Amino acid sequence: MEKIVTAAEMKQLDSHTINTIGIPSLVLMERAALAVRDEILTAFPLNQDHVVVVAGNGNNGGDGLAVARLLKIAGLPVTIVNVGNPDHASEEHKTQAHICDYYKIPTTTDLSVLNDATLIVDAIFGIGINRPVAGHYQDVIKAINEAKAPVVAVDMPSGLNTDTGEVMGIAVKAATTVTFAYNKKGLTTANGHQYGGRIIIANDMGTYDL
Repeated sequence: MEKIVTAAEMKQLDSHTINTIGIPSLVLMERAALAVRDEILTAFPLNQDHVVVVAGNGNNGGDGLAVARLLKIAGLPVTIVNVGNPDHASEEHKTQAHICDYYKIPTTTDLSVLNDATLIVDAIFGIGINRPVAGHYQDVIKAINEAKAPVVAVDMPSGLNTDTGEVMGIAVKAATTVTFAYNKKGLTTANGHQYGGRIIIANDMGTYDL
């Protein structure tokens, strides 16, 4: 039987994996990014001319930055759109941003780059969203949804509540969602199917039950 978790349960599992088992968060981030990279390389062979990764400033955005680097190494043209205040970036995000700088991956805040994308990676919000999407984030998600390129969401479509599947004002409409370790409750709802698209569960993450 498929295990389905809430945001709180997934955070507890991650905390157990990092703090009790001792697998560093950056290792989990790398495994997550590898799963997204593999899905893009195998399932979207016709959409690799220009991948645009839209990254928030938390760990979901850090996942996205790692995806950008792995795709760059694989030879794909990649651009990163940074969203949010960099002063509020997580430490893991800062580490991934430094690595992307080393690989000279183009970065911008200009949403018009989405018009030239052949594939978009949504890495704005992860599983923790608990309030309506507001401000510039609304504009970003609207621009993603209006773009012609298919979207691969990292863990959850940004703007979709992990537990209820509620659209928090606006949400990314993904062609595919690669979610990590276990399926999320919100992805099993009607909205989850509508906004998440095809759900891929990347369960080789090193995250274990308590």
